[in-house]
Formats: sequence, structure tokens, C-alpha cells
Amino acid sequence: MPMKPLEHDRRYGELDQVLRAYLGQPADDEEGRRSAALDAYLRHTWHTRPWAVAVAEQQLRQYAENPPGRLRLRLGEFYPVPDVGLPESEIQDWLRLLADHLKASVEDGDVPPPAAPATHWEWHARFPELAQFLGGWFSQDMPDEFADHDAAVADYLSTTDPSLVARLAGEVAELLALELEEEDCAVALAELGMEIDPPAPYSPTGWLALLAERVGDAGRHGEDR
Repeated sequence: MPMKPLEHDRRYGELDQVLRAYLGQPADDEEGRRSAALDAYLRHTWHTRPWAVAVAEQQLRQYAENPPGRLRLRLGEFYPVPDVGLPESEIQDWLRLLADHLKASVEDGDVPPPAAPATHWEWHARFPELAQFLGGWFSQDMPDEFADHDAAVADYLSTTDPSLVARLAGEVAELLALELEEEDCAVALAELGMEIDPPAPYSPTGWLALLAERVGDAGRHGEDR
């Protein structure tokens, strides 16, 4: 019988967040050097949930010291470590290494400096509502569902709770504040789920600036619903 959600989160919830940060990224941590994936986890988590770093350290270490036995494996009552490109024989030592890095980060105050997201996980962790908006309204199917980009934005505004619209406005402003080059901004939009180009004649940053104005006005004055 698989674990119930409450038990899973109590035992493995933050461990799961750390390991998700490695999807699509190399698990190339070494003693004295963190991977880009772990830096991304720390950069975001220190800023949003600093207490969770210590929870992650504890859960990683406990899992490494007490891997699931045959009974739990047979019953399905265990956390399946995702494929991070390491041989199974190296996983426990790698988890201990991650726990050591997290412990050192907490004890020494060693926090990655603010920067633009560096991984797919970090983009989505930092801009969750923007990812929902772009992935849901600007997928490759958008031209079949809406007349144009403005119609897609209007549909989002008319069907989304105002608190989430306000959150989107903040995330768009935050993304613009990173002052990315156009090429990097296009990569960011793609990472966040946008599968079509901005409308002509706008560049990625130009369209984001237009979107910020449209969404900001909707938040201040309300949108027809």
C-alpha cells in the first residue's frame, strides 16, 4: 500500500523538493563544491522558506542512513529516489553529501547570492503563477483556442481569482527586474511554458512590459468577468 500523503510529507516532503531540483541537471556535487542544482535549491529556499533547509538536511540524512528494506519495498511504502544519473550503489553516499552541504550552508550562512534562476526547477519555483499562465494559455495550442495573444490574456483575467492575477502581476514585474538580455528572456519564457512567440512586433521583454501593464490595470481596477 503506497504511503498516505501526510506520512509522505512528514518523512520525505522536503527531501522530494531537493531531488526534484536535480531533474534534468547533473548530480555532480563534490566535497567542498555544490552542484548548480543544489545552489538553485538553496538560492530559492533561503529566500522563501529558510527553515526548510534544516528539514531537508534531516530528511536526506535519515533516508541515507535508513534506506527502505525489502518489506517496505514490497508494500510500496517508500520514497522512490528519481533517476539522477548515478549508479544505485552511489545514491546513499550522494544523499549524505547533500545533507553535509545543507548542514554547512545553515551553520556557516553560506547562501548563493541573488541571481536569475539557473535551472528549470528554479524557474518554476520562483515564478509559479507565471508558469501556470504561460503553460496554460500560451502553449502550442493557443492559436487554435484564441484569436490572438490579447484574447488569451483576457480569458485568463476573466477566469482567474483576483488574488492570483495580483500574484501574476508581481511575478511579471520581478522577471522584468532581472533585466535579462532578449535571448535570455526568451529562454526564461520557454522554461516557464510559453511555446509560441510573442506577438509582432514585440520582443520578449517588450511583450512582458505590455503584459505587466495589462495585468496591473486589471488588478487595480478590476476586469470584466
